[in-house]
Amino acid sequence: MFKKILIANRGEIALRIIRACREMGIQSVAVFSEADADSMHVQLADEAYCVGPARSIDSYLKIDQIIAAAEVADVDAIHPGYGFLAENSHFNEVCRSSGFEFIGPSPDAMEKLGDKNTARAMAIASDVPVVPGSDGLIEDDKQAIEIARGIGYPVLIKATAGGGGKGMRVAETEDMLVSALNQARTEAQAAFGNGGVYLERYVGNPRHIEVQVIADKHGNIVHLYERDCSVQRRHQKLIEEAPSPNLPEAQRKEICDAAVRMIRGADYSNAGTVEFIVDEKDDFFFIEVNARIQVEHPVSEMITGVDLIKAQISVAANEPLSMTQDDVQCSGHAIECRINAENPERNFQPNPGRITKLYTPGGLGVRFDSHVYGGYNVPPHYDSMIGKLIVYMPTREQAIATMRRALYELKVEGIATTAKFHDQVLQHPEFVEGKHNTKFVEREFMD
Repeated sequence: MFKKILIANRGEIALRIIRACREMGIQSVAVFSEADADSMHVQLADEAYCVGPARSIDSYLKIDQIIAAAEVADVDAIHPGYGFLAENSHFNEVCRSSGFEFIGPSPDAMEKLGDKNTARAMAIASDVPVVPGSDGLIEDDKQAIEIARGIGYPVLIKATAGGGGKGMRVAETEDMLVSALNQARTEAQAAFGNGGVYLERYVGNPRHIEVQVIADKHGNIVHLYERDCSVQRRHQKLIEEAPSPNLPEAQRKEICDAAVRMIRGADYSNAGTVEFIVDEKDDFFFIEVNARIQVEHPVSEMITGVDLIKAQISVAANEPLSMTQDDVQCSGHAIECRINAENPERNFQPNPGRITKLYTPGGLGVRFDSHVYGGYNVPPHYDSMIGKLIVYMPTREQAIATMRRALYELKVEGIATTAKFHDQVLQHPEFVEGKHNTKFVEREFMD
């Protein structure tokens, strides 16, 4: 087992990894930008090193600075968390070539799965359903028109690189297709340095369901059941829950089995998430694989009792999984609300600044993963999430009631947050009945 791990990240995920390390008897090393000098993860790590100025391009994305910190601290491994360099196969390779174990999949698996077009081909090879679409990248407009006629309108144009909705356009008609293609290519090239796109049939009102998996280096793979991430705004998740409401048991088994096939076919180890869309007929289709731990991993931990960060560390240390699929039981219901420093009344405008007062909720089944505290200054340079409020109860109805109570107790003064917006969502009949989809927030709240 490792003796010392560097966390190449910030905020709540860095703190989450530090906590797991301390419980495992492993020393933790934090890195931080000048803007994060007072962050909780810096204060609670065993060691901490500044890696540059506030901008992430000058600090958290500076591979040479992070490797230098790892060398000075003499660590055994590097955990990338999520975001920043977490799915950067080059960083993965540099870590390993510098003598540090990368807590994640191999660079080859990461690179292949990071390209959505390649991942789609791997899904097909593993008998995992995909949305009907192009067999590869679109070479020219004429080819796109022919393919779109074959699969039928509307069609979805998707960038093969990146995520977050960038490089994605819907074309309702043939007249719209060429213009949408050019827009998607331009945006993808600017965002990811890769303008490659492909086509899929557009699924209009899907649910977004993903399966958490963990695989070791000895061929063992288990899933931790599925999460529903359908409460989204502009392709950004806001509320996640596990298990998914109103998903027939037969579909639950099929989608989880498909995720395991996908991971096995990719020769993948460590934690990963296989994402799907589910249409109104409960048919599911592969979207992508996230080759890292995800923001919403706590809801899977709550319903299974599996500590995913500890599992990641153990797998990276070449230990076999401590569980089989029969050992992983799904019990109860968990919900997570992402608490962002944003003002929903002003179109979710970011609202960084000093938190003058913070009261965090507690009680049975309540967990708040956060790096902020009273007096903390939320910097404007990074993602606006300041914490994750997670609840776990025996039933979904009880989980919703507990989350509403916890949101009421959460008091953040000095900045605006999304807490009240989440409470509005949790009261909406469509959410209460579990009948919401990815268009729910835009349809009901973005007036």
